[in-house]
Amino acid sequence: MLDLKNPTAQQEAMEAFFFGYQAFTAKADEMLERRGLSRVHQRIVFFIARYPALSVKELLELLGVSKQALNIPLRQLQEMHLVNSVASETDKRKRLLELTEEGLRFEQSLRREQVKLLQRAFGEAGEEAVAGWLAVNQALSG
Repeated sequence: MLDLKNPTAQQEAMEAFFFGYQAFTAKADEMLERRGLSRVHQRIVFFIARYPALSVKELLELLGVSKQALNIPLRQLQEMHLVNSVASETDKRKRLLELTEEGLRFEQSLRREQVKLLQRAFGEAGEEAVAGWLAVNQALSG
């Protein structure tokens, strides 16, 4: 276990995290940039793909952002025909988000590149390390 009271260990842990995240996002960032998009757009399509018929309110909660912060990137995705907003059948005031066919293909292409990287890293690290990695990430987010 790293001694995080030690400044060198702190720096090593943070550097590993920063470089790991940089590697994880590099290919997706390139793909997003070609479309004039950013990571916030990827997070939006990721969660809409993960939770079909997601309400705008639910998306705001998942992303931890304000309605104002979500407005422009969500509108861009809709204008690019990657995301649709439809009225709920049970409450016409509630807007539900779904990916279009093109949006689904785009989200899958982004995810596919990141899954390849995870598969390689998980294969090298081994099952025990992967379980630890999942536990650390869940603890960080919780």
